[in-house]
Amino acid sequence: MTKVEESIEVSVPVHTAYNQWTQFETFPEFMSGVERIEQRTDTLTHWVTDVNGVHREFDAEITEQIPDERVAWTTVAGDSRQAGVVTFHRLDDEHTKVMLQLDFEPEGLAETIGDKLGFVKRQTKGDLSRFKEYIEERGRESGGWRGVVT
Repeated sequence: MTKVEESIEVSVPVHTAYNQWTQFETFPEFMSGVERIEQRTDTLTHWVTDVNGVHREFDAEITEQIPDERVAWTTVAGDSRQAGVVTFHRLDDEHTKVMLQLDFEPEGLAETIGDKLGFVKRQTKGDLSRFKEYIEERGRESGGWRGVVT
């Protein structure tokens, strides 16, 4: 298992950052390699990714969700094994720290080499930077789901 931890400060209130993160179908707008996400139920998403020519489809289940605090998930089906959590930390009324922790199992030669070269860490950092640009340029979330999953 590989572990990646990255964080970024965004210039929006914690509820804005959190609400946008719960809009999984918008992830392709700021996450490179994510082609499509379908929200199938309140807790189940279907992902289609293509990272450097490696195509994957998998289902991920939200295992914990607390508004303005955290969203945790794990894969439950498909050809990717990962789990993670994103947490939201209020810095002040207009600033939030977003922290992402990801555990994943590289599969195949291309993913194993990419992992050893730090590709996933760089991609995660880039995705968080694009999230920052995305939410700060908008200044507001495109929606939000405030349900609790425990």
